[in-house]
Amino acid sequence: MNMKGRDFLNLQDYTPGEIGALLELAEELKEKQKSNVPHPYLQGKTLGMIFQKSSTRTRVSFEVAMYQLGGRPLFLNAGDLQLNRGESIADTARTLSRYLDGIMIRTYSHADVEELAKYAAIPVINGLTDLNHPCQIMADLMTVKEHKGQLAGLKLAYVGDGNNICHSLLFGCAKVGMSISVASPKDYWPQEQIVNQARQDALSAGAAVRITTDPVEAVSGADVVVTDVWASMGQEVEKAERVAVFAPYQVNRKLVAHAKPDYIFLHCLPAHRGEEVVEEVIDGSHSVVWDEAENRLHVQKAVLAALL
Repeated sequence: MNMKGRDFLNLQDYTPGEIGALLELAEELKEKQKSNVPHPYLQGKTLGMIFQKSSTRTRVSFEVAMYQLGGRPLFLNAGDLQLNRGESIADTARTLSRYLDGIMIRTYSHADVEELAKYAAIPVINGLTDLNHPCQIMADLMTVKEHKGQLAGLKLAYVGDGNNICHSLLFGCAKVGMSISVASPKDYWPQEQIVNQARQDALSAGAAVRITTDPVEAVSGADVVVTDVWASMGQEVEKAERVAVFAPYQVNRKLVAHAKPDYIFLHCLPAHRGEEVVEEVIDGSHSVVWDEAENRLHVQKAVLAALL
């Protein structure tokens, strides 16, 4: 399946077959890395990495991914680029396209990433925007597949803010035939347009999308339970208000008792123990968050190898 030259901005842009192919490539690359089998698929190629938001997992996993694929990562602090002095996104895209083989960007505005991709002649990969986080959800799908042996037919419960993680989970679950139930306070529900798009894909895949204010209803019978921080980067001033609003949505022992006995717990990290999740859950036997964090490396290697 040829995906060379494509952008990776949103899981909605990829077919179920393409997502499946990327997951299979990620599994192959993980096995090769664990077996010390060299796989320099990107030898001589360079990935520019633009960061307007700080990161632990995104920066380290993309840098290591390029090294293991035989290529070179180039860290570009957005504050050091001419963007900071008024150069347009279009001109930056045109210039970087003459030097690099691909761009990964982690920023706030999804519209900025779309504009970068529009004018770049090389693949642009979304490392996170305020709208979605496709690389993280590819790692989530890989982790679920590893632990459950399948994706289609499972139920995933997301409890918390209807944010970028929630949006990409809606797209990702619907594409692979996994039902998803989202529990959020009504003022923090995911965007209606994204829910409607996910419902169309879910219908085609024989799955369902449910949005509710009741976390018990969402988690009941779930194979996978997911949450995220209540105040993301850029929302720090809202933290006190959000902690009060989201308190009934904490993932704790009482809530996960409604999930299936063999449920797994995911969190994209960093986690605020005692807020969105308690230690007993994130450090408990059902938690697979460290496998999930590791799989960022393998799925991003697959995306890079397929697109660059």
